[in-house]
Amino acid sequence: MNLDLLNALDDIEKDKGISKEVLLEAIEVALLSAYKKDFGSKENVSVEIDEESGEVMVFSRKKVVEEVKNDRYEIPADEAKRIDSEIEVGDYLDVEVTPENFGRIAAQTAKQVVMQRIREAERDVLYEEYKRKEGEIITGTIQRFHKDNVLIDMGKTEALLPVSEQMPNEEYRVGSRLKLYVVEVSSTTKGPRILVSRTHPALLKRLFEVEVPEIFDGIVEIRSVAREAGFRSKIAVSSYDDKVDPVGACVGPQGMRVQSVVEQLNGEKIDIVQYSEDPKNYVSNALNPAEVIDVINDEEEQSAKVIVPDFQLSLAIGKEGQNARLAAKLTGWKIDIKKESEFEESESEETDEKSEESEVIEEVDVEQTDESPDQKEDIVDNEDEVETDK
Repeated sequence: MNLDLLNALDDIEKDKGISKEVLLEAIEVALLSAYKKDFGSKENVSVEIDEESGEVMVFSRKKVVEEVKNDRYEIPADEAKRIDSEIEVGDYLDVEVTPENFGRIAAQTAKQVVMQRIREAERDVLYEEYKRKEGEIITGTIQRFHKDNVLIDMGKTEALLPVSEQMPNEEYRVGSRLKLYVVEVSSTTKGPRILVSRTHPALLKRLFEVEVPEIFDGIVEIRSVAREAGFRSKIAVSSYDDKVDPVGACVGPQGMRVQSVVEQLNGEKIDIVQYSEDPKNYVSNALNPAEVIDVINDEEEQSAKVIVPDFQLSLAIGKEGQNARLAAKLTGWKIDIKKESEFEESESEETDEKSEESEVIEEVDVEQTDESPDQKEDIVDNEDEVETDK
């Protein structure tokens, strides 16, 4: 090693942010391993690097004895005193045992260690950079395919879009640019592993945050998201400013804001509904675009019976139950949709049943009160007989 390498370590510390002390410690550990391997040494040795001159020295710790039996681990007292006059028999002394050609080995080893540390530092920096982007949106370019997975070029590294996170009706082509949601970033020996998604509900939320200034400023809030990626989604929004319509803010002038999000999601349909603290209103809004007549909710069961006009039933339920399913996900309530005529019929039947039960009860009461005079006389006679017997 020499001064040039030490100067290089100073530059690496400035440019890469890797501490010079950390690099020197790593080099010393690597040199110690190289010394033991190349010179077959098993004694207690250490390596030191002079930070001023760059000189590398190897020291072997030996015990000071009167008579040497093993010169690898012991040193005679008279020789030890020439090195350190205050040394005593039984003490240990670090004796320099640097080989003549060790400088060349040191230079090669130092270079390898430094390069390895630089790669590790770059991986760490890259990991920290993308770790901070977890839960955010990034833009990437489709680079290649591995089996059914899509590998996205992020500039400095690659991200993985697995099959489970791909939109079912979306076609992926090399060179296409995509907005992606960062699900997870983990550290590996080859660099950060970045898992991204096109189906995550939070992708929809983040896209609206970008397109709608009122959401970014905190005036409008997205309270809930329900999504069946590639087909249809619903979001519930509320406003902290009475003068700002949350639904209108998300739709935008001539629908430009919501249309921008739709285009980025490959034509996925999006329903924007007004959030409400009142479960009845919230469930009713969630079934948009269907018209709702009434909502009968059960707070304990967290369920709601929704009555809609007969001609609105198919719209309320949606294709293959999609609208009702998304409304249930959005609100967190179990939703049972009834058409108006069916509900009225069931209500009428219940009313008739209650009326019949009431009539039966009245008949029983009448029978109990309408006892004949003869029956009453028999009861009195029986009472008299009981008294006579006594």
